[in-house]
Amino acid sequence: MTNPRFPIYIPSKGRHETRTTMRYLDHMHVPYTVVVEEQEYDNYAAVIPEDRLLILDEAYKRGYETCDDWDPARSKGSGPARNFIWQHAMASGAPWHWIMDDNISGFYRVNRNTKYQVMDGTIFRCMEDFVLRYENVAMAGPNYDFFVPKKDRKAPFTLNTRIFSCNLIRCDLPFRWRARYNEDLDLSLRMLKAGLCTVLFNAFLQKKIQTQVTKGGNTTALYGNGTLAKSRMIVALHPDVCRLTWRYGRYHHHCDFSPFKVNRLIRRPDLDIQAGSNEYGMTIQPRERIPANIRRKAA
Repeated sequence: MTNPRFPIYIPSKGRHETRTTMRYLDHMHVPYTVVVEEQEYDNYAAVIPEDRLLILDEAYKRGYETCDDWDPARSKGSGPARNFIWQHAMASGAPWHWIMDDNISGFYRVNRNTKYQVMDGTIFRCMEDFVLRYENVAMAGPNYDFFVPKKDRKAPFTLNTRIFSCNLIRCDLPFRWRARYNEDLDLSLRMLKAGLCTVLFNAFLQKKIQTQVTKGGNTTALYGNGTLAKSRMIVALHPDVCRLTWRYGRYHHHCDFSPFKVNRLIRRPDLDIQAGSNEYGMTIQPRERIPANIRRKAA
């Protein structure tokens, strides 16, 4: 079993009962730290060891750039916690850090168009080792499983696109999270506009519970009025590459990533890639039954 070399953080709010990502990482024996608001600490401490909990510094809420003029008392989403995490990772000396949403119910490796559920942290180490080959990767992460259907042939990764929900971020970059909505798309675009690269892995996937389904988090605080506001915000921030669209009976945003095809990966000069395929010790085993308390979705 191989675990990630960089720390994993999970910002969480109102989900101490479901703990979807935490339960699955526990089953994988992968360590993590959960960032919670002070008023919810006791709820989380009742079900998660205290050495895995951090309390969000409220100063990160007060100083957060929401990119709107709405009521300051309205929820600012997970962005403040994400900036707190970034600073905490840097202070710990970590050159990179992971931030995962708290409603991921599984991780997979794709091999010959078959998805295999993974039971340890090896895929995180694989993604880490890949980005460390290059000088100019800013962020990476696994794709959503529903964007990689078994019938389609996909390259192992997609270069220079958005990274959502499970983000491996380089700490020493001059960016921070902002915006009340679509903060992950905004961060991806700002990195790409700076000439850096992002890597979205299709060989490794995350199974994400659909937005606005799981109670807690931003479901009630931000998304109660649908998707129009968040789509308008990203269009206002990046009108050169984003536009508002209507699909499937609701508003969406469409982002054009084609201008960033010019961003090329720059290999480290000391890079020495060994010949052959490195499987990192991963083997295909009979399907392991996932306990019901991990498989279940929030009501």
